[in-house]
Amino acid sequence: MALILCIAANGQAQVMGEEAELDRLRAKAEDAMGNDDAETAAMSMGRAALMAAQLAKRQTESATRQTFNATEHLYRSQEHGYRAVSLFRRAGGELPASAGVCGSLQLAQLELRHAQDALNGPDVTEEKNTASPRRKAAQQGMEDWSIVLDSMQGEFRCPS
Repeated sequence: MALILCIAANGQAQVMGEEAELDRLRAKAEDAMGNDDAETAAMSMGRAALMAAQLAKRQTESATRQTFNATEHLYRSQEHGYRAVSLFRRAGGELPASAGVCGSLQLAQLELRHAQDALNGPDVTEEKNTASPRRKAAQQGMEDWSIVLDSMQGEFRCPS
């Protein structure tokens, strides 16, 4: 019995450690953007998206799996958005932005739609008022990121 408890506790600690790493990577990306380093931010968000995908695969509960899938798509969207900023700066910051920059923003929009679809999927069992803190954070993140993407699209003069 003690062996089973030790193994179960170790498995839970690993998941909690991976969730903490996911949060650390996201924070690292936000810090990089705050320091005007879009390239590092994009790489960190890419790693965070990969971590979210790994966590999603390990979930047995449908709602939690969907939350991590949505988080993966949100982070992929942010990765593409940060890459667009990096490309724009590397290209000299001339407006209108290049096709590559606008293409990255389109990919960001597509991933954001996938995130929204994943969070609003048909097999969600959680009610909105009992949603987990991670799910609420993902929803808020999507709303905030949608506003940022729309402003980037206009600022870079990309076609809608």
